[in-house]
Amino acid sequence: MPHATNTPLKALLIGEIAPLGEKQAPSGIDKKPVERALFLSHTGFIGDNQADTKHHGGPDKAVHHYPRDHYDAWREEIGDNTVLDSPGAFGENLSTLGLNEETVALGDVFRLGNAILEVSQGRQPCWKLNSRFGVRDMALRVQKSGRTGWYYRVLQEGQVAPGDVLERIERPLPEWPLKRLWQTLYVKTLDRSELEEMAALEKLPDGWRRYAQRRLESGKVESWNRRLQGDKAD
Repeated sequence: MPHATNTPLKALLIGEIAPLGEKQAPSGIDKKPVERALFLSHTGFIGDNQADTKHHGGPDKAVHHYPRDHYDAWREEIGDNTVLDSPGAFGENLSTLGLNEETVALGDVFRLGNAILEVSQGRQPCWKLNSRFGVRDMALRVQKSGRTGWYYRVLQEGQVAPGDVLERIERPLPEWPLKRLWQTLYVKTLDRSELEEMAALEKLPDGWRRYAQRRLESGKVESWNRRLQGDKAD
């Protein structure tokens, strides 16, 4: 098994829909650790909820993983925010130590419990992180940092329990770590060679491939304002 890794879960988390921030917008971002096994379906963990199903959840964003490794860097940047006191600060379902956007690549396949997951895309931060942390530009900070986390699609449904181990069993695209995707989207935004490669990545969801294709066609970068700022955007 090439590039096999074994990374135990530090927490397995799900959330209920609840009002978020000053706007009291319904959101499932407040994930809490569970102490029982959960069934993982093709659209996510049974018992996990998303209020905005247009932008969250679904087959290509069935499971959200955010490295606990990043929490110390966030404390240094924004201070001792109480949201960082426990896993789930970024709305993640899986919390681990030892994996990050440089060591995880698009298309990596992991066994977790009885389920099999495939890395489908990075996380595009949205304005709900601003409300979650009480930091007006938190979503933009996450985007600029590259500490975004990522999503999985579920190739095989099954039971997952706290303490299960993520075992990487396939790595078809080692040349496309998530950090490279982030750089293409947010740093080297109009690099034609990178965009052409990104547009051809069959493992990427259609929406991400369209970002690359539209930039190639227009020579322009799409606006991020509404995603990052919500109703405050123009």
